[in-house]
Amino acid sequence: MYRAIPVLLLSSVFLMRAESAPATPRADIAPAPGSRAAAAETTTSYPVRASENGHFLIDQHGKPFFYLGDTAWELFHRLNRHDAAVYLKDRAAKRFTVIQAVILAEHGGLDVPNANGDLPLEGKNPTRPVEAYFKHVDDIVNQAEALGLVVGMLPTWGSWWHDGKGIFTPETAEWFGTYVGKRYRDRPIIWILGGDRPVENDRQRAILDAMARGLKQGDGGRHLITFHPPGGRGSSQWFARADWLGFNMVQTGHGYNHANYEKIAADYAREPTKPCLDGEPGYEDHPAEFNPRNGYLNEHDVRKFAYWSLLAGACGHTYGCHDIWQFLAPGRQPITAARTPWRAAKDLPGAAQMQHARALLESRPILTRVPDQSLLASDPGRGADHIQAARADDGSYAFIYAASGKPFTVNLEKLSGVRLQGYWYNPRNGQSKPLDAFPRSGRKEFRPPSAGNGHDWVLVLDNEAKEYPPPGKSR
Repeated sequence: MYRAIPVLLLSSVFLMRAESAPATPRADIAPAPGSRAAAAETTTSYPVRASENGHFLIDQHGKPFFYLGDTAWELFHRLNRHDAAVYLKDRAAKRFTVIQAVILAEHGGLDVPNANGDLPLEGKNPTRPVEAYFKHVDDIVNQAEALGLVVGMLPTWGSWWHDGKGIFTPETAEWFGTYVGKRYRDRPIIWILGGDRPVENDRQRAILDAMARGLKQGDGGRHLITFHPPGGRGSSQWFARADWLGFNMVQTGHGYNHANYEKIAADYAREPTKPCLDGEPGYEDHPAEFNPRNGYLNEHDVRKFAYWSLLAGACGHTYGCHDIWQFLAPGRQPITAARTPWRAAKDLPGAAQMQHARALLESRPILTRVPDQSLLASDPGRGADHIQAARADDGSYAFIYAASGKPFTVNLEKLSGVRLQGYWYNPRNGQSKPLDAFPRSGRKEFRPPSAGNGHDWVLVLDNEAKEYPPPGKSR
């Protein structure tokens, strides 16, 4: 989450024990031969490298991987096996591809047992993992894999390496990284370091570098690693040139109309070139700027964050729901004015509408997409009215997102072909309305079918000769 939560003070006895912990994994806590965590490498698609142009993710089969994430930070800590299955099946049905979850969770993650009554560590020592807790993590990872989902796995929330004295030293961070890296070596995983905290000194950087080094030692470098930053910041602020950082991640926070497209555009243009995405934008059903008096973000808000970032150059996008990440349930204290039990919140409209963004982008050659605001011959606007544009690098298609349905003018000379086929694509239901084909010449004004709050539209323009399918549909 965007704001820091004070962490419980640790005893000096434990700190002494952690400082003297071993720096290499013990054989007796490695995955048992024949266990699911030690099984043959997965066939579930997961990203292993950047595309040739450096802006997209490619899976182990050489195909583009669309990162459509959901924040389920407390998944391993708070849900039992059955409830985890309910949640994961729902997200798979809604065509999410990545579930972001934390092993050492933020809220009581070291002191409050999981749904089975197990803590993750003996004595809060990262070199003393509790096998029963990790078997529960194994089970959820395996359930996700069976549904075609990748786990964006945070070994630890940021509080445990950042706040106070934390529980990690560089030595124990490398040990723990090696342990979890080896345990999930053959599973569909993306590693996410950080956990909503800034890097403020050399010791913290050393801990993170050591954990990344351990992950690579444990999994043989099979999985990409990124960094989840605090609100308003990005991984590139600290790790743009780190050899372990596979792609950049920003967190743009929980308020109305945060201009996440600006942060994505900055990372898209940054050297060295790496894929980038918004790993924590405003959550659906989250009080705006953490104050219920401001109202709660809704499905239109989360759609704006998705389309703005994707057309600004992101390789994917993370959706979030305030009630889901904490798995709010009767008898559980709400965090930051959460108001909807998670079983009801999983059906909030924004979650189901994310798949339409994925379908739209995957209905055109995905690796050729480039952000291009020069497509607009009119003011792109700011705030709730902002318009974001992208096109194919050969001009064969364009996407122009009008967040509030206001009219805009397009410079057709940026596109290719003799004639253009246009469509209005509805981000609410994934349906499209074709326009009459017209010559590609000069500038042309377009007026979306409706306008106002909640009436966002995407104009799709295709080179007619390409005979692309209707937006959101595959050939």
